[in-house]
Amino acid sequence: MGTASSLVSPGEVIEDAYGGEGGEACEIPVEVKPKARLLRSSFRRGPRVIGASFKSTGSVDLEYTAEYERLRKDYDIFRVSKNNEIASMQKKEAKLDEENKRLRAELQALQKTYQKILREKESALEAKYQAMERASTFEHDRDKVKRQFKIFRETKEKEIQDLLRAKRDLESKLQHLQAQGVQVYVPEDSDSDENQTTVAAGGMQCEYWNGCVLGSEPSMGSMMQLQQSYRGPEFAHSLMDVEGPFANVSRDDWDAAVVSLLQVSPHISKGLWSNTVRCYLIHTKDTREELHHFIEIYSPKLQRLCERMGHFYLNVYFPENTASAAERQREMERSSMCVLLLKPSVNSLCSYVVEDTEEAFVKTPDSRPLLLYLRTAEGKVGISGTTRELLERINKADKNAKIKVVDHTGSPEDGAALIYHQLDEIIKQELLGLKSVDDHEHVEEDQVVEASDVLWDEHDEQEQIETYQKMCSTSTHVNFDKYITRLNDLVAAPPPTPPLLVSGGPGSGKSVLLAKWIELQQRHSPNTVILYHFVGRPSSTSAEPVLIIRRLTVKLLQNFWSISGLTMDPCKVLEDFPRWLERLSPRRHGNIIIVIDSVDQIQNAERNMKWLIDPLPANVRVLVSVNVETCPQAWRLWPTIHLDPLSSKEMRNMMTMHCMTAGIKLGKEQERKLETHCKSAATCNALYISVLVRLLTDRISWSLEETILQCVMCHDTVSLFRFCLRMMLGSLRTDEERNIMKQLLGLLYASHNGVSESELLELLPELAFPTLCSMLFRLEYLLILTLDCGIIHFRHLQACDAVRLELMDGGVTVSIHRERLIHHFSRQLSQHRVTWRVADELPWLLQQQEDKTKLQLSLLNLFVCQNLYKRGHFSELLTYWQFVGKDKVSMATEYFESLKCYEQTCETEDGMRRLANLYETLGRFLKDLGLLTQAVAPLQRSLEIRETALDPDHPSVAQSLHQLAGIYVLWRKFGNAEQLYKQALEISESAYGPEHGSVARELDCLALLYQKKNKYEQADKLRKRSVRIRQKMAHQKGHMYGFTLLHRRTLQLEELTLGKDTADCAKTLNELGVLYYLQNNLDAAKMFLTRSLEMRQRVLGTEHPDCAQSLNNLAALHCECHEYENAEDLYEQALDIRKRALAPDHPSLAYTIKHLAILYKRRGKLEKAVPLYELALEIREKSFGLKHPSVATALVNLAVLYCQLKKHNEALPLYEQALRVYEDSLGTSHPRVGETLKNLAVLSYEKGDFEKAAELYKRAMEIKDAEPSLVCGKAASVHSFNGDTFSLRSPSFHPHTPK
Repeated sequence: MGTASSLVSPGEVIEDAYGGEGGEACEIPVEVKPKARLLRSSFRRGPRVIGASFKSTGSVDLEYTAEYERLRKDYDIFRVSKNNEIASMQKKEAKLDEENKRLRAELQALQKTYQKILREKESALEAKYQAMERASTFEHDRDKVKRQFKIFRETKEKEIQDLLRAKRDLESKLQHLQAQGVQVYVPEDSDSDENQTTVAAGGMQCEYWNGCVLGSEPSMGSMMQLQQSYRGPEFAHSLMDVEGPFANVSRDDWDAAVVSLLQVSPHISKGLWSNTVRCYLIHTKDTREELHHFIEIYSPKLQRLCERMGHFYLNVYFPENTASAAERQREMERSSMCVLLLKPSVNSLCSYVVEDTEEAFVKTPDSRPLLLYLRTAEGKVGISGTTRELLERINKADKNAKIKVVDHTGSPEDGAALIYHQLDEIIKQELLGLKSVDDHEHVEEDQVVEASDVLWDEHDEQEQIETYQKMCSTSTHVNFDKYITRLNDLVAAPPPTPPLLVSGGPGSGKSVLLAKWIELQQRHSPNTVILYHFVGRPSSTSAEPVLIIRRLTVKLLQNFWSISGLTMDPCKVLEDFPRWLERLSPRRHGNIIIVIDSVDQIQNAERNMKWLIDPLPANVRVLVSVNVETCPQAWRLWPTIHLDPLSSKEMRNMMTMHCMTAGIKLGKEQERKLETHCKSAATCNALYISVLVRLLTDRISWSLEETILQCVMCHDTVSLFRFCLRMMLGSLRTDEERNIMKQLLGLLYASHNGVSESELLELLPELAFPTLCSMLFRLEYLLILTLDCGIIHFRHLQACDAVRLELMDGGVTVSIHRERLIHHFSRQLSQHRVTWRVADELPWLLQQQEDKTKLQLSLLNLFVCQNLYKRGHFSELLTYWQFVGKDKVSMATEYFESLKCYEQTCETEDGMRRLANLYETLGRFLKDLGLLTQAVAPLQRSLEIRETALDPDHPSVAQSLHQLAGIYVLWRKFGNAEQLYKQALEISESAYGPEHGSVARELDCLALLYQKKNKYEQADKLRKRSVRIRQKMAHQKGHMYGFTLLHRRTLQLEELTLGKDTADCAKTLNELGVLYYLQNNLDAAKMFLTRSLEMRQRVLGTEHPDCAQSLNNLAALHCECHEYENAEDLYEQALDIRKRALAPDHPSLAYTIKHLAILYKRRGKLEKAVPLYELALEIREKSFGLKHPSVATALVNLAVLYCQLKKHNEALPLYEQALRVYEDSLGTSHPRVGETLKNLAVLSYEKGDFEKAAELYKRAMEIKDAEPSLVCGKAASVHSFNGDTFSLRSPSFHPHTPK
């Protein structure tokens, strides 16, 4: 026997007998105990002799016994020796293990000591850096105090010199008069008002006080200045600090008139339904040729015109009788203008032609621009009886002669051209509001000059407005009262308050609840600033976090009349929003409420909305709605209002109301079946019930029982929407129509934000408008689609999911639809039709298709870049370039090279103008990216082109100079920037006059520049001039976007005042007077206010509070006309009525008291004003408590009056009490505190306490320096003297002899 190693040698390969793979042979040691037989055989010498005897063999073995014993003894000795060595090695090993453990413990201790020392070192370094920062801050503060003291000392020295000079002049005059024997009047011997402190209107003013106001009723920030400039009733909507003439008008009737004007929104013509110019064409068989030529030849021209202005154009017409009366009625209501094409000699007219004509031209002739086209045969003037009757009714209804008539005798081609020219004029002048037909060519340039650095997307804003309005008008028949009450309670809770969470399942009505609550808040609390945003599909623009926050920031700043200084950096946009809230919230008396619907649908919501978890300012409230299933865990700890499932009663009410409207009555068994079905969490919600009821009322080829059986098989909203789609597809007559509907829904699903009606007609050539109208009518009724800002998109996410599951066969189908959209928008791009739709859709579609080459080519189209940038889609532009793989520098280089290539194709003046605009846009884009060096070249090139191609004094040159100056300011090259700003200011003044918005912008920038150069006096003068210009502009416009709405509202109200004497008619007359006042038509305002007063006295009686309102408004009107005696008498009458009719602490009574006191003060009747100011203070203390800022304001007003009466000892405690209230309620660094400190400093100076005056002034200046910059620098002084507020400027300082 042997081991396995004896069979094969090492390294040889053994084949596995079981079919396995070969392996390498190895030696396997086998231990075998020694046996005597084996040993004997091993010592045997020579060959074994066969046949040997047993005896001979045994004798041989015994010969080696002694040898064996010796070997065994040696083995035993060796074994014992080795065992001893092993034991010794084991002891050494144990000893080494113990030593190793000890060393490891020492090493760990040393490591801990090292980490401790390292942390101490880092702490020491941090403390060192903090100490260095504190030292630097201390040095800065010390230098600032030195500068302030230097200004103070120089100003006082100059004032003393002026006073000494004036004293010498007076002494010389006095001596001259005494020499002539004239008796000299000594002021100290008189008790008249001449010895009192007077308003320094034209006297000496100390510059270092920056206006030197013993502040009367200071306003909270620049928004007050804007709103007071309206001179309208309660535009500021404050119970405390409104000083305008109409501040005491009743809230109820005023809110009904101008609540829409208080919401800052882009100026979009009300004649356009959803951003679309819809031309409704009514034609007969005899005028088909004109219609055909107009649609084929001239409609594309009108479409290009509207595209350049950012609108859609759509021809609405129904060949023969291809639409139902309801569809035609709906399209008629949506139309922007209507055209009737007739041939007078026709004997009979189709019924639908007569119906449409009656609706547009007879019943509602003033609703839209109308055009009547008459084609008469040459030499024939006969008119058939039917046509004659129709034309007579049209002529009788056109009382204002607004219908334009085209009487044509030529060819149909010429007739189509005449129709085009008339519609072109209507669109430009009546719908788009252009003053002349050529204005559209320069609108873009004017907007650049006017809007300056404000990048605003009107289409996103209009989409939000239309979404909000649709939510408000939704009739869900669900009782939201309990939720609205809880929302009011949580919003009114004392601060600090975390965001309020409105949660619920999908389709539970969260969006509708928020919209209706916002509507109620705007109606009952106009003083509240409400910023809202409704999030759509997660892939749409409305879910882009940077665009959301930037839109909210712009809306917030517009409410404070400050829209400059916004960053374009996406990261900074998200970071700066809470900082803007902190800066601006103290300037608002009312709350600032931010409402974001479906916040969980925002891309990376928890990361991009992390500002929600930070503490909010005291008067800021945030409301967000989330799906209960997708709400982030960190948000679940916030105060929550959860929308419960619908009760059985609410479900029955919804079903009953919808069925009654449709004329359907459900049987008891059917009602029971539906109620049983709608008890689960997925079916017991408002959206499911709404879609279910609409399905029951919209069935075409299904019976009611069949529809109910199919509906009860749908266990959630998505499956119900899928049944809607199947039912609609089954109801279509042909396979072609079904295919069209599938393609239509597929294109909507594959798009970024949706598709417009005109785009669908171009994408689907086989689709006729009547078919599109019918499909959209039903899809909108079933709540699948909606139309906002001219774009068709899915109304609910569940409808989008239903289309995906029902019609999209995976990603292949979606990719096909996207390629179709890419081809359509690429064709527009190749035709140089770069619209906002192309810029929004094409890059996004290419990104989704991961086609980086085409995406880069589309981004390098300069007009696409310009469109995205000017609309504020800065973050999207950067995202696309990051997807392509380009950094900022390489992107800038490629844009510059592309511009150089484009420059070679520009030869005409218009081409050079566009080129200059592109260069400027690129420069601003690079400046916002922080690439200042690269930004200079395109801005300088833009300046060169404009100076060469246009004129060196053209306003566009000023725009280029302004942008270049901004670069030099960032480089801190203030000298170069100052020179450029001055050149831009000179050009703007020459082009627009000294009181234009562009002039104010340059003044603001210069003021900020001088402030950085420590030229505070020059900065203050420029800033004051800028504020005066802006106030005058606001005074003329009435509202930034709403002056046109004022005029429209006035015309509507005039129609309501033609009836008999009623209280409502008197209320409307009063509102009309207010609106005419806002339009600066004082004569008309006086007429309507007087009529309102007389009617109220006849209907309500002379002692009614409404009569006091009319008296109050008339008094304000007389004040504006400087007829103070009449105003005083009217105010006194109003005060008597309100004292008897109202509670002692009623706001209207406080308003009248305040304005009468202001009038007394203005007329110098200070003694009569004192009790009124004291009464106003008492009312405010009762209404708001002793610690409210409004009470402090009343204290300041009374203290100012006492100072004018030389009652300094009585004024001092009032100022000190007001200061304590301001510090406790608003904080020690609030601007109100600084103003009160300045007032105290003036008072201390008057009393001779110069050290205290200097100390108070220093504190006031520190607060002012810390005040945030809003309008190109610090906000202007809120105490500047104007006709609506009273301000006591500091008296001229006289030297006092210290006692």
